[in-house]
Amino acid sequence: MKTNPSRREFIRKSTGFCLVCSAFPGLKAMSNFFEGDDIPDPKKLEYCGYTCPSDCPMYKATLENDAAAKKECYEKWSMKEQYGVEFDEETLFCYGCKAEDKPAGLTVKLCPIRNCAIEKGFDCCIECAELKDCNKGAFEHFPEFHEGVVKMQEKYLAAKA
Repeated sequence: MKTNPSRREFIRKSTGFCLVCSAFPGLKAMSNFFEGDDIPDPKKLEYCGYTCPSDCPMYKATLENDAAAKKECYEKWSMKEQYGVEFDEETLFCYGCKAEDKPAGLTVKLCPIRNCAIEKGFDCCIECAELKDCNKGAFEHFPEFHEGVVKMQEKYLAAKA
């Protein structure tokens, strides 16, 4: 029987989310992007609806070209189990999934949400009519995150109406 994780477990597990779909360490205080009166802007969000924090450990490791820090993220975030890839400091890096002037690291390239949004021509999946039933990548592994993104979509669509 599958159960939803507690908020504490969700946050603990999500520290590895960075490499699941671009950059998700800690899932930045959920209230910052799931609640409030702000209308979500697809251009300012990552493809999955997340807002990458500036203190992402993989981003920092990438900027500093720190192989040990990259390896630590790789192990902590179970990259081998998630993607079936061996550690390679040359391909394991992250500038975020929308960094047009930078190369995409292996995990960014493999992100099913990012790839789907790009294929459909969306800036963010909150523009997709199929979001509510989507179970790609992070949405399958983090149902609370998916629910929050669906709520963001509702706000976004209401503002467009």
